[in-house]
Amino acid sequence: MWPKNKLAKNILKTVSILLLITGIFFGLFIWRIIVPSPRIDSNKTTESYKRIKAGPDHYVVENCWLKKNKYGIWEMYLEGSPYERGLIYGILSKELMEKQEVHFVGQIKEMIPNALFLQVLKGFVGWFNRDIYKYIPEENQQEIYGISQSFSDKFNYIAPKYYRILNYHAAHDIGHALTDLNMVGCTSFAVNHRFSEDSTLLIARNFDFYMGDEFAEDKLIVFMNPDKGYKFASYAWAGLTGVVSGMNEKGITVTLNASKSDIPYTAKEPISLLAREILQYAGTIQEAQEIAERRETFVSESLLIGSAADDKAVIIEKSPQKMDVYQSGKDYLVCANHYQGSSFIRDSVNIHNIRDTDSKSRFDRMNQLLERTYPVDIKDAASILRDKKGLNDKFLGYGNSSSLNQLIAHHGILFKPEKKEIWISTPPFQLGEFICYNLNDVFSGKRTFATVDSLTIPKDSFLATADYRKFEDFRKTKQKISRYVMLGMPFELSPAEEKKFINNNPESFLTYLFLGDYFRKNGNNTKAIAYYQQSLEHEVASLNEVKAIKDRIEDCGKK
Repeated sequence: MWPKNKLAKNILKTVSILLLITGIFFGLFIWRIIVPSPRIDSNKTTESYKRIKAGPDHYVVENCWLKKNKYGIWEMYLEGSPYERGLIYGILSKELMEKQEVHFVGQIKEMIPNALFLQVLKGFVGWFNRDIYKYIPEENQQEIYGISQSFSDKFNYIAPKYYRILNYHAAHDIGHALTDLNMVGCTSFAVNHRFSEDSTLLIARNFDFYMGDEFAEDKLIVFMNPDKGYKFASYAWAGLTGVVSGMNEKGITVTLNASKSDIPYTAKEPISLLAREILQYAGTIQEAQEIAERRETFVSESLLIGSAADDKAVIIEKSPQKMDVYQSGKDYLVCANHYQGSSFIRDSVNIHNIRDTDSKSRFDRMNQLLERTYPVDIKDAASILRDKKGLNDKFLGYGNSSSLNQLIAHHGILFKPEKKEIWISTPPFQLGEFICYNLNDVFSGKRTFATVDSLTIPKDSFLATADYRKFEDFRKTKQKISRYVMLGMPFELSPAEEKKFINNNPESFLTYLFLGDYFRKNGNNTKAIAYYQQSLEHEVASLNEVKAIKDRIEDCGKK
């Protein structure tokens, strides 16, 4: 019943109007961020196909299949039109995709534990990505829509399936555009002619993308035989149709290296989908360049492109505003996380990136190792990717982001484009065996194929050392400290465990930084300051991190 009191009546009327306006705006917001489904010319559904279990961890749908090899890596072969191969991709890998989503969402909740802020972030991402479909080629939309039909219902509270997977394709871009989190810090190189042991092009990269140990458990190499374009191989994880590392049948290779971006205002094409288009439709560097020029992206990225036809490698440096193609003019080319081309070299964002981050340290170390090692063969390339020291062989402790091997890599990868050979790392990080596939054999029409065992690169000897076992113990304690500091998860570090933590990685600035964070959280600011100061006495990875540590010391001093 409407109240008779005039004041109460006016208050209730005002509240009712505000609720109505809020409801209208919320409805318009939801309507505005709804992504339309792509046009589908097929009447096929997930029920149109039957998945057959051909053996342990081995599934078949028509001519396509998924199986786990003896190294624990999942292999998938796909063919057909975009929507239908997407449907089959989803049917084959639905358990893997659900597992990846569970780990991805769990990691996001660890990074952002506040439920209210998560809801705000969800709304922001929805609004930010509201027009993303307009920048994604129709073929990719159809394939992604097909895959989404097998997505888990478990996370429908976040968003509908198709909308979720589109957003996941943009997660890499949003993460490195909007934050300074050390999730992305890749380094890559190419050698040729006198710098290559057999004088042919050799390319190597570390993909230092970290979303938690569980997220990196199930790696997937996809061998794609599309109805249009070139056949190609791509190494990442289940559910990603874009490319972060891959090679096609013409000997075009693509690897991604994030660079610093200005804060974007709206999403455009995710960079991994641009890399995918290059792999599927480019046979030369010129064709790759033309594809990159006509696509709009919303982050700054370096794409190292190798080409068997051109017998060289270049770096396509792309930002939302402009693009450059960098060539070193030497028989080797190094790519970290800053730009080298004339179009970007004087940009303030790039200058600060070189000065303030760890990109230049890794770039200099890679150059040093190449000049010392050449001519480089495939085993040398793997050894360079696994290098754990800093410039001039200085030992930095383990896990320092200014070293090439930060011991966080999702994978390492090697290419010989002329021979169509690709090596992918096996866990942990890039320390396990590098196993080889020959794409000529893969796409020869045989129903099955195997790794080229004679070309396997042995695992890193570091895995058998006491130092590795200590580092693993160090990582476990570091993760417990992180969860305690960020999430408030109960954890008590005894004096004996504190001493052991130091002894497990005594040369790393991270050891003392994490202890400082632990005691700062505990309210023991005196001890926290002492550890922060010890951290600064070691080789800190970047000026940004030096500043962050000094800010912590100042904050503790105030308290």
